[in-house]
Amino acid sequence: MLLFSKRYGRSPFVVIFIMIMLKMLLFRHFIFHGIQADRLLADASAVLALLFIVELMTSARWKAAVFGIVNGIISLLLFASTIYFSYYGTVPTYTALHGLDQVLQVRTSVGSIMQPSFYLFFVDVIVLAVISVWNRLNGPLLEGRKRMVKPVYAGIAALLCLTVSGGYIWSGSSIPNEIVQAESLGFLDYQVAAAIKENKEQAALRSGSVEETSASAESLQADYFDQIGQAVEAGTPSFFGFAKGKNVIVIQMEAFQNFAVNLAVDGKPITPVLNELAKESFYFPHFFQQIGQGNTSDAEFLSNTSIYPTGVIAMSTGYGDRVLPSLPRLLGEKGYETNTFHINDVTFWDRNRMYPALGFAKYYDKPSFENDHFNSFGASDEELYKVGLSKLQELKGQNKSFYAQFVTTSSHHPFKVPGDKQKISMPDNLKDTQLGDYLTALNYTDYALGQFIDGLKASGMWENTVLVAYGDHYGLQKKDNDPAWVSEQLGITYDGDLDRFNIPLFVHVPGADGKVMDQVGGQVDIMPTVANLLGVSLKDEAYTAFGHDLLNMTSNVIGMRYYLPTGSFFNNDILFVPGKGFEDGKAIDIRTKQPVSDFGQYRADYDYILELMKLSDDYVRLLPKRAP
Repeated sequence: MLLFSKRYGRSPFVVIFIMIMLKMLLFRHFIFHGIQADRLLADASAVLALLFIVELMTSARWKAAVFGIVNGIISLLLFASTIYFSYYGTVPTYTALHGLDQVLQVRTSVGSIMQPSFYLFFVDVIVLAVISVWNRLNGPLLEGRKRMVKPVYAGIAALLCLTVSGGYIWSGSSIPNEIVQAESLGFLDYQVAAAIKENKEQAALRSGSVEETSASAESLQADYFDQIGQAVEAGTPSFFGFAKGKNVIVIQMEAFQNFAVNLAVDGKPITPVLNELAKESFYFPHFFQQIGQGNTSDAEFLSNTSIYPTGVIAMSTGYGDRVLPSLPRLLGEKGYETNTFHINDVTFWDRNRMYPALGFAKYYDKPSFENDHFNSFGASDEELYKVGLSKLQELKGQNKSFYAQFVTTSSHHPFKVPGDKQKISMPDNLKDTQLGDYLTALNYTDYALGQFIDGLKASGMWENTVLVAYGDHYGLQKKDNDPAWVSEQLGITYDGDLDRFNIPLFVHVPGADGKVMDQVGGQVDIMPTVANLLGVSLKDEAYTAFGHDLLNMTSNVIGMRYYLPTGSFFNNDILFVPGKGFEDGKAIDIRTKQPVSDFGQYRADYDYILELMKLSDDYVRLLPKRAP
């Protein structure tokens, strides 16, 4: 250290650079599970550029303090991003900061995925604290009294490093796979690339219009389905108006994966209510989540609008100030009462802005429910349905048709059901495991739904109501539940990606026979499917949908991003996940769950989904804002 002091004038530059680079190595280890030497140049150029700029802009007196602050900020960002990746499976960009105020609401879930090794990002804080104490007791060991280099050399070095970083950003800007892009560019350059992309997209939107974008989306979809030979009979679609005038109840089930439906553990069914509902409904076992940063709130957005989440911000936060074309808005204009029920505070994920944007006339949130302390959110699903049923009975008494949305929470991660609420016991091999807790929570969710359905029947509303129930997103954390172990414990074939994102969809229509629908679908398809049953033509209403009516499809393809990289899609045959592009991607058969090596025939699906999601992004960004 003395040699360092004599040679470099006790500048903190080198020490801070080494510390930050060690953290970049640690970050790559946590996120990408390996360290490639050639990728470190991207990190080094970005870090050096930042430090040289600080060197130039900071006076000698404040240099040590400013470098320490920079180190602290980067440490915190890498720490938070590692936790974020562990929970969401994607590398966050700066836009994720919009959701940081929501973390305390899910602190139980976040806390359960924390690993002690994550705190290694802050080890140097102890070292710097020791140095600070040494400085006070024995004289300066590390300070910033002199510049490391003359300003002109620091400027040249900063320019060189910025040029190298710019080269990485330029070369990686065409990679749609966010994880591959982040690995190629490094954490800091990835943030810059995200900002540049956002700026370009905003600039392009200034010359666009909702009408032109809608026309482009309609043309793209028509051309694609003509190309693949989608067989749709001319004239009135099947089941059009079959449920015209009936009430609609949409139940969004928290963290509900499809593998649990018709599953028995130790001879006991996990979802007896849904098993029976599947026999009486249109049941879609090949249905998949498509959410973005907003998680559950994004699922609400998707099912009500048939618009893809942008993936860079929770839709409730980014677009809660818009007039969103949606099913509740459309049905509200046709005389329906539109209510939504959620036991959490309505400000969670800015639902107080999203619900008016979607056209809901009224919401019932935390103050409407008695807190029976089921989990960290408060009230149980039973309480949710009890209050909801009473409100719907009031509307029935007033002879009003209604569209009601229920967002459940009792099966939320980390899936801890109070002992007196548990309706099933797990065998010894599943006790005290996340899988066992998860199945117990799903069983309770199923039970509460059964109580609600019984209430609808007893009140005379069941036969006049379309009931839609679907999962909002996955539940089992991949890193905590090895797919091979899950398969062994349950006696099924469980795939870590395919089954993780596979959620169920049930559409119960009075008077219609139950049927298992082999058709692939996603949350973007819910609104068009329900609209068709109610006899509402989205085209006649000038509503643009980026999904399709699943009751009139023989082929389908849906996109997914965020939990999978942009460019990922599900079609009738495969789940495809791109690498840097299409050619180095991977595919898995959605039925056999076996890898598919020859997937060249699906190139058109890949190109279509990329273009469709881009148009969806443009469309929602161009929608008019609501009056304050």
